[in-house]
Amino acid sequence: MQSESKSNQAEPRAPSEASSFKELDLSPVMMRALERLGYETPSPIQASVIPPALDGHDILGQARTGTGKTAAFSIPILEMLDPLSECRNPQALILVPTRELAEQVFQEIERLAQGCKTAITVLAGGKHMRRQMAQLEEGTQIVVGTPGRVYDHIQRRTFKTQDLWCVVLDEADRMLDIGFRPAIEQILRACPKDRQTMLLSATLADDIQRLTKRYLVEPVHINCSSKQVSVESIEQRYLSIKQKDKFPLLVKLLCREEPEQAIIFCRTKRGTDRLHLSLQKELAKYPNLAGVRVDCIHGDMNQRDRDRVFSDLRNGKVRILVATDVVGRGIDVSTVSHIINYDIPLDCDDYVHRVGRTGRMGREGIAFTFVTADEGSQLTSIELNINLLLMRDELSEGGATIPTAYDTMRAEEALAKETSANEPEQPRKKRLFPMKRKANPRLAKVGAKR
Repeated sequence: MQSESKSNQAEPRAPSEASSFKELDLSPVMMRALERLGYETPSPIQASVIPPALDGHDILGQARTGTGKTAAFSIPILEMLDPLSECRNPQALILVPTRELAEQVFQEIERLAQGCKTAITVLAGGKHMRRQMAQLEEGTQIVVGTPGRVYDHIQRRTFKTQDLWCVVLDEADRMLDIGFRPAIEQILRACPKDRQTMLLSATLADDIQRLTKRYLVEPVHINCSSKQVSVESIEQRYLSIKQKDKFPLLVKLLCREEPEQAIIFCRTKRGTDRLHLSLQKELAKYPNLAGVRVDCIHGDMNQRDRDRVFSDLRNGKVRILVATDVVGRGIDVSTVSHIINYDIPLDCDDYVHRVGRTGRMGREGIAFTFVTADEGSQLTSIELNINLLLMRDELSEGGATIPTAYDTMRAEEALAKETSANEPEQPRKKRLFPMKRKANPRLAKVGAKR
C-alpha cells in the first residue's frame, strides 16, 4: 500500500504471458463475466498488471492505447471492492484526461461487473453537478472522473476521500500534457497515504517520473510498449503535397481507399469545421462515397453533441470522422481502419496516439500523413521517434497515380467544359420591349433625379 514518500524506481519487468484468465486466480463471478464478454486470453498488459495489483503493489504500467489497459486495472479493483452496504464512500478513484474516456472506462467497468451489482459514478465536466452530488450522497464504490471535476467535488466536500484504498492515473502523460498536474497533485494529497496507486502511461517523460518518485512506493514497473511504438498490424505512409492541393488529394485518397471507418485529424477546431463541411458537400458527388456519413468533433462542441458523435462512431453510423486531438488518446473504437493526418502533428507522441486509433487489439489498420515542403523536419522527427521509415504513397506529388472515381469525375467535367467552349455562340435575341427603369417613389420625394 501507499505512503507518500520518495522511492527508488524498480527496473521494468518484461511483459508476462498467460494462455488463459484462469491462470490469474480470479473469482468465479469475474470468470463468468469475462466468458460472457468473450475474453479468452489476457493481453500482455493484463497478464502483467493483474497479479501484482491483486497483491496490493503500486503499479507503473507502460503500454500504448488499445492494448487492454482498462481491464488490466479494473479487474483487480472489482475483485477487491467491499459491498456498498459496508462502505458507502468511494473506495477506488480512476482519473482520466477527457470526458469521453471517463464515459468509456465507466462502460467497460459496468460490463466487467456483470453478475455483481456495483455502484459507479462518473465525475466529468459537461454533466450536471447536482446530479453528481446526489449520486455521491446516495453512495458509490468507484469514481471515474477528470481531474478538474474531481478536485471541484473534493473542494466542495461532496467527495469524501477517507475510504479510498486505490487511485488509478490512466493516460497520465496526456493529463500532464493538458495541464492537469496541479489538480492531480492536490487530489493525491487529499487521498489517504496508505493506498494503492496505479499509474498507466504510453510514455515515461520526466514529469511522469517525478510524479512516480513522489507518489508511488516501490512500484512494480511493467513495460509493454515495444521500442518500435507502432505494431506490425499498422501500415504507415506519407504523402508529399502542396498546401493548396491537400483537399483534392484527401478526396482522391478516400475514393481510392473506401475506408470501413476513418478518422481525419486536423490541428485546429476551425479547420476541423471547415474540412467537415467541405467533405460533406464533395463526397456526395461520388457514387462509392455518396451514402457515407461524415461528422466532426472538437473541444468547442457541447458534451451532448460530443457524446452523440462518439456513440454514432462506435455503432458504425459515422464512417468518416474529422477531429482534433480530443480523440487522439484513449478512445477505443476497434473498427477504425484508416487514420489520416491531414495536418501533421507537432508532437511525436501525438503522432503515436493518433495512429494508435487503428490496428487496435490485433486488427489491421493503415495510417496516412500529409506532409508539405516545409514539414519535412517534422516527418524526420516522427520517424526517428518511432524507429521506422514511413513509406511514400503513390498519390504523392510527382509519384505515379491510380485512376479513381475522383479522376473520372474531374475528367468528365473538363471534357464538358471543353465541349461547351467549342460550341459556336448563339446570337442574343433583341428584346421586343426594351426594359425601362421604374420610377422610385422614395427617390422622387427627396428630389432625386430619375
